[in-house]
Amino acid sequence: ILPGTFKGQPVTIQDVFEAVGKHSVGAMSDDDLLELEQKACPSAGSCGAQFTANTMATVAEAIGLALPYSCGAPAPYEIRDTFCFTAGEKVMELLARNIRPRDIVTRKALENAATVVAASGGSTNAALHLPAIAHEAGISFDLFDVAEIFRRTPYIADLKPGGRYVAKDLFEVGGIPLLMKTLLDHGYLHGDCVTVTGRTMAENMASVKWNPDQDVIRPADRPFTKTGGVVGLKGNLAPEGAIVKVAGMKTLRFSGPARCFDTEEACFEAVSKRKYKEGEVLVIRYEGPRGGPGMREMLATTAAIYGQGMGDKVALITDGRFSGATRGFCIGHVGPEAQLGGPIGLLHDGDVITIDAEAGTLDCNVSEAEFAQRRASWQPRAHGYNSGTLWKYAQQVGPAFSGAVTHPGGAAEGMAYADI
Repeated sequence: ILPGTFKGQPVTIQDVFEAVGKHSVGAMSDDDLLELEQKACPSAGSCGAQFTANTMATVAEAIGLALPYSCGAPAPYEIRDTFCFTAGEKVMELLARNIRPRDIVTRKALENAATVVAASGGSTNAALHLPAIAHEAGISFDLFDVAEIFRRTPYIADLKPGGRYVAKDLFEVGGIPLLMKTLLDHGYLHGDCVTVTGRTMAENMASVKWNPDQDVIRPADRPFTKTGGVVGLKGNLAPEGAIVKVAGMKTLRFSGPARCFDTEEACFEAVSKRKYKEGEVLVIRYEGPRGGPGMREMLATTAAIYGQGMGDKVALITDGRFSGATRGFCIGHVGPEAQLGGPIGLLHDGDVITIDAEAGTLDCNVSEAEFAQRRASWQPRAHGYNSGTLWKYAQQVGPAFSGAVTHPGGAAEGMAYADI
């Protein structure tokens, strides 16, 4: 989506959600909120900054499944027609050469994809989607593998929600290849991975020239931070891991008493009515893959908090997901999820939670013995989906750290479908 303009400033859907929070505390009028809603999304396309859709578009190029430059063009641009036509030609070439998706989606290609997510300050949802893609290809690559790459990758893109620019700005200064070029030149990408062009990543990047007349992307040796804009966490509250976007954040440590909610709606109501306190850690649970069921995103709540000016004064953790537009101290994908008796489901109001994004830890002041005692009397929440598709999904879905997948994956296949 092209960015909208509100009071002379570029805006995206992120601004609308945060405006709801401002409106709830009287910091924005009805008329201004309505005008912003009408102007924030002026064209077709996916959300206009480095939110989930554009993060995964970046992944598509980095993993080698999309043509260079093709995934960053704004939806209304006519160059997209050229990319579509060229993609059709390339499909026929790949068929003739018997190059298949699983020849492209390798362990190294997945590492390249995780690298560009971290470098661009992309969506935490990539830590869900990349393991799922790997699972489909029969490759072991989970949240902890993704988090390790995030840890060693520099954060170099000044893109919203943590930065200043939108996706259109990146495309117009050189696109996703500009980001990949500096990462490759400084040794952060595997250049020998084959791509849909039939050439390697390094061969594709050979003709890309660095653009010194822009400040959307920094050279990889002059990053905003030496570690990526997304960080993996682990601790006694998240034995199966968790994820947080730290791009643009000034403080990377938070500790405070838990305030527990068993649905997003309950937390959003409390936030809307300002029935929470500075210093608290808001806990939204039973929103994981099985507990939701479906692992919804918590954007409405997190944006309302930020819009109320409380984004750096409280933290939020959940076994659900976040939108790529979420910012602030918001930790998602906490596992095991509450529905399976994970520690997040055993928390009580007042338990002290400590988040340390520098150390990569998520802990609470509850002993294993106390957790065991609480678990003995714990019962999972009844979500009400007792039949139909969502019930079936809840029976089959796996944990978030391995992609919340619902079948055995490529490693279990006895026959390649392409050979049928």
